[in-house]
Amino acid sequence: MSETCQKAENFLTDILADLRLDLRVSSKMSDEGCLLNLSGQDAPLLLGENGEMLDAFETLLFQIFGRELDREQRFVCDADGFRRTRKAELQAMARFAAQNVRKNDRPFTFGVLNSTERRIIHLTLQEESDLMTESVGSGRDRRLQVRLK
Repeated sequence: MSETCQKAENFLTDILADLRLDLRVSSKMSDEGCLLNLSGQDAPLLLGENGEMLDAFETLLFQIFGRELDREQRFVCDADGFRRTRKAELQAMARFAAQNVRKNDRPFTFGVLNSTERRIIHLTLQEESDLMTESVGSGRDRRLQVRLK
């Protein structure tokens, strides 16, 4: 396991202990980067508001340890398989958008997605030769659009 991933695990473990949450952290390196799995009785607290607490932990870890990761890697925090389920949902949404664009010959614009979610949709549709994906807007108004080439 990478030293950076171990540091992130230790940091997150300390934060959770300070918050007195019944959560354990385990980590491993993957193609995506450092995967941190949080488990325990308080795991449901992390999943409210579409996993906003998980997103916050990822942002915090990236701000502290991000320079130590390779450019294409990231920190991914998960609890109760939330990220895996969300990824499957996003892939299904991407396929739906692709069908919609082909059928109606009009662009499809997703609602608010964070950068990781936009990336999943980009990657899901990257092999579609007749479609393109593009992030439009900036800041909180950034949206992902799927359209014909």
